[in-house]
Amino acid sequence: MATRKVADSTLYHLSPRGFWKKFRDAVVVNPEISTGLPLPNVVRYPPPGSRPEKYATAATKASDPAQNPYWKRDVRRAYPQLSVVTQAELSSLLIQHSQPQAVAAPAEGQEGDKASVPAEAPEPTELSAAIATITASNKVYTEAKLPPSLPNAYKRWRPERTEDAPHDRTAYFPMLLFK
Repeated sequence: MATRKVADSTLYHLSPRGFWKKFRDAVVVNPEISTGLPLPNVVRYPPPGSRPEKYATAATKASDPAQNPYWKRDVRRAYPQLSVVTQAELSSLLIQHSQPQAVAAPAEGQEGDKASVPAEAPEPTELSAAIATITASNKVYTEAKLPPSLPNAYKRWRPERTEDAPHDRTAYFPMLLFK
């Protein structure tokens, strides 16, 4: 025999008892409607707060409020920091990077076990002297290799001569037409 499945309003919701049941039956328009209050032991399984284990906060530096102030975590105030390069540092960087960098071939056997020795930093010189030594050793700009130009939204005007205006060939006419 087939069973008929019907939504039961009292199956998962609280229903009044005693005096309040009689009062509800007398006052309510539709007595079959649910109260809307769910049964806590049926709807939410397992019920909240019934788990035996307790939460433990991870003991990290970030979880310590004394070592993790708000101003370090606030990304809205992560302003860009200024960096200062002195003329001595800039001249040493220019001299270092003007020379072609040689890459050593990988050594085989026991020679590869030696620790690489870092290159010595050049002595700090004046910026004008550093620029003079770089430009003296290799030509920075030539007619084929021009310096970079600023980007411009408009095309640069180059004068092009056009046909002269009509005039008498024997008369003095100093006007030249360009487009």
